Amino acid sequence: MSALTVLVLADPHEPELALLERLPDDTRIAVGNSPEAFRSAAADAEIVLSWFAPRELLEATWRMAPRLRWVHSASAGVENVLFAELIESDVPVTNGRGLFSDSLAEFVIGAVLFFAKDFRRMLENQRAGRWEPFDVELIEAKWLGILGYGDIGRAIARRGRALGMKIAGLRRRVEAGASDPLLDRLLGPDQLDELLALSDYLAIALPLTETTRGLLGEGELARLKPGAVIVNVGRGAVIVEDALVRALRERRIRGAALDVFEREPLPENHPFYALDNVLLSPHCADHFPGWKRRAMELFLENFERFRRGLPLRNLVDKRSGY
Repeated sequence: MSALTVLVLADPHEPELALLERLPDDTRIAVGNSPEAFRSAAADAEIVLSWFAPRELLEATWRMAPRLRWVHSASAGVENVLFAELIESDVPVTNGRGLFSDSLAEFVIGAVLFFAKDFRRMLENQRAGRWEPFDVELIEAKWLGILGYGDIGRAIARRGRALGMKIAGLRRRVEAGASDPLLDRLLGPDQLDELLALSDYLAIALPLTETTRGLLGEGELARLKPGAVIVNVGRGAVIVEDALVRALRERRIRGAALDVFEREPLPENHPFYALDNVLLSPHCADHFPGWKRRAMELFLENFERFRRGLPLRNLVDKRSGY
């Protein structure tokens, strides 16, 4: 196969870019975080690697590169990658799906235990020098509802099952999970109310699409148990934040552990910071040691597949948005 040209949308100082040295010697690589960086290479480029770059940069690069045949996003979520022209084109998109599932699933279980054992109360008592025994909750036999039962959802289910929890998963394509031994209940998209009413802990692992944006609003949150806890490792805009703030302030649900938000970084005056029934993570629940290296290694594997004409890993359904 003739030499390939790759446009890498990234800060040139990213250390993981050094791994691109593994590409064949005749590969032409252009790296930059502005359209100007690709002026000389874009016309011949067949591949774009979007290394956590903004969609605006990808769109601008797209218009400069008429020969593109593959776009890879290092992130798992693709709401900042997809735009109308790319969706309508024949150019395949791949992503980092699966790389972050284990770390996110561990965060979910950590959050479940944080609330079940009331670690916040223990820490506050410790700081105050106060000896105050209290009862803690057993999570065994509690319902762990998983909204978005894909790679992340299955990783959550495995860990919840190991702790004796009952698992209910909701997914768009129900038939794909029909024989999943991890599930006590498999629900379809028209059974959201049932999942909400059932869940003692609700883990959200949904991508952000036109269908999922604002999916959980005032009415949906009202269907949760008063003792329910939400753990969101999907996308912040899946929940209407104002509605969640009200539900937490009024103690209509027990709490929430949030790794993702409508606006990031979370503004310093946001109500979440002041709520004692919220556990906040600054969107780093998937930042385990070497996570960026693994993201680059997936691209390198897919590059070799592309070069040899083999099926690519992690193809995105561009119209569905994940």
